[in-house]
Amino acid sequence: MTGGHEDWRARLAEPGLRLFVAVPIPSETVRAVAALVEGVRAMDGAAVVGPIRRGSNDVRWVRLDGLHVTLRFLGPTPDEKVEAIGNAVRTVAAMSGAFDVRLAGAGAFPTPERPRALWLGVDEGAAALSELAERLDAELVALGWPHEERPFRTHLTLARSDGVRAGPRLARRLMAAAEGFSAPWRASTVVLFESQTGGGPARYVPLVEAPLTSA
Repeated sequence: MTGGHEDWRARLAEPGLRLFVAVPIPSETVRAVAALVEGVRAMDGAAVVGPIRRGSNDVRWVRLDGLHVTLRFLGPTPDEKVEAIGNAVRTVAAMSGAFDVRLAGAGAFPTPERPRALWLGVDEGAAALSELAERLDAELVALGWPHEERPFRTHLTLARSDGVRAGPRLARRLMAAAEGFSAPWRASTVVLFESQTGGGPARYVPLVEAPLTSA
């Protein structure tokens, strides 16, 4: 977002379904990531399961049962546009074949010293994910969306840490714990998700699931 927190809050207040397009991560890889996160959180006495603790001792961890690599965030979207977006997702998926991905290493945006987000890196399959994002952008532009201005960064977001005092400490712990971490998986589907908020972490509901079918 180019306008900071005020623009973000304004967009969340807009009517419509909050949509994004992503490549979901299979359950066996999710378990490997969960074990890594559990080790990092246990250092601060926070459990992975159960309510997420608020305050200086923890960051806002994402739902581990809905891990995904985001290709494009669409934000609040009128109901009448959902079908066209779904068709665009299917078109992009039909142009692409399944490919191998491997999660490895960790970091923080913009820096570990002042992190807003903690993430795992991708050291295999990054180019294929970037190509998917570019194709999706082209399809969405044809539907009237603007080009995605931010460069695509291939990563898996694990936590939001903006304004959390413990953010730098947990960023360093995650980076140290991820040294030598490797989690390979096969990307085979692109999904249009609705993000439903309220009552805890966001829940991600799949609206369209399109397999990567190109030979």
